[in-house]
Amino acid sequence: MAEEKGRVGSSFEDYLREQGTLEETTAAAVKRVIAWQLKEAMTTERLSKNQMAKKMNTSRSQLDRILDPNNDRIQLATLIGAAEALGRRLRIELV
Repeated sequence: MAEEKGRVGSSFEDYLREQGTLEETTAAAVKRVIAWQLKEAMTTERLSKNQMAKKMNTSRSQLDRILDPNNDRIQLATLIGAAEALGRRLRIELV
């Protein structure tokens, strides 16, 4: 019978917590995923950046900031507006 292997050592999350960077790293990861999902949805809907910006009633440069995976200073209302422009909803959960 095969022996089950358990976790050895701490998790990467534990490591980040010990380094004091868990919240910052998590926020950056979430923003990158949202930016990627918005880009994918735009591709699926065949929307250019100019068309998307127009649907959001914003500028192309603002849309570029929203789609920038390294920019984690985007307001929640802006992300909700981007999702709505694509006919989607933004869902945030506490886990």
